This record gives sequence, structure tokens and C-alpha cells, in this order.
Amino acid sequence: MKKGEKGIPILAPVLCYRRKKDSEAEKDTSEQPQAVLAGFRIVHVWDYSLTTGPDLPQPATVTGEVGECLDQLIEFVHRQGIELEYNERIAPALGVSYGGKIALLPGQSKAETLTTHVHELAHEILHSIERRTTTTATVRETEAEAVAFVVGQAIGLEMGTAASDYILTYAGNVALLTESLEVIQRTSAVILGAIQPEEKAVPEQLAAAS
Repeated sequence: MKKGEKGIPILAPVLCYRRKKDSEAEKDTSEQPQAVLAGFRIVHVWDYSLTTGPDLPQPATVTGEVGECLDQLIEFVHRQGIELEYNERIAPALGVSYGGKIALLPGQSKAETLTTHVHELAHEILHSIERRTTTTATVRETEAEAVAFVVGQAIGLEMGTAASDYILTYAGNVALLTESLEVIQRTSAVILGAIQPEEKAVPEQLAAAS
């Protein structure tokens, strides 16, 4: 922080854990102690403008023109019987797949909306309840983001490092991409066929996502 700057006081919750009576603990040893709000205390935080040092890295963003692809994607999703809504309450998530329903965070650019939409649609296609029980979150997020990357690049968007950055946050790697290559290619082709029938996904594009 800059010399002489004072922190901004805020109220932070104070939690304590309620211990069960000995007699209750003997009856049920599996239940964890419950966190209870005991009150509040003053802590200090500093605004970014009050600090010194190198700038924080900015998250990569997707840019480019989507043309009619976003409208085509929305129509395709509706034809599949998947509900679509824009909901500010899902923040900080950009999109959420609920199984039969997709929620997107409003305020994204058209390019970001399309790739987020494709990511969540990939979850809807690939990660049904049955498959969800046999895969890890790392596998599911790697597959969904790889599909978004392939589709985005195929329609001419500038993907930058957005896909690889996202995959790395879930500890995804080249090995996982290789293992899931078939389902990623198949799902990408289905979505591309719906939003841009004349285009085909290029398998080599997956290498850039790793």
C-alpha cells in the first residue's frame, strides 16, 4: 500500500462453532459442528488505488464479430427444449447449466455471450446425470471449454488465452484434452452444424487450447 494511506474500515462477521453436548455427541459422531454468527468486528481493507506495485493481470477476453451465429445458437437451444434466461444473480459465474436450462450473465459482449453459451450448451449435451457421475469436474469443465474454443475459433473469434486460462483453473491439461478429443470434436461439430452449417471444426484447433 502507499505510505501514509489508511485502510477502509468494514464490518466482518465473526463465526464460532457450537459444540454439542457430550450426550448428543455420543449419539451422532458424523454430524459436524455448526457455524454460528457470534457478531461482527472491524477489519481494514485497501482500495486498489491506494496500493503500489505492478498492475494486476487482466483476464483474457474473447473478441470478434459473431454475425448471425448467436441468433442461430439461441434458436438451436430452444429447438432442443432447453430454457434460456439472462440472470444477474449467477455472478460471478458467466453462465450456468442446470440440466434443461441455461442461465447467462447479462452485460457480456456478443462474442463472450456466444462462447459462454456454447460452454453451457456443451454441458447440456455431454454431462447428463449419468455421465456426470462418472466424470470429474476437471474433465467436465475441460470438455465444455474446449468445445467453446473450437466453435469460437471456427467462426472467426479471437479467443486469446481465455480458454486455456479457464482450463488451467480446473487443473486441466493436454492429457485430459486427448482423452476427451472424440466427444469434444463430435459436440463441436453438432453445434457448428446448427449455427454455421457450412463450417467444420478443425481438430488441430484443440492444440491451441492446451
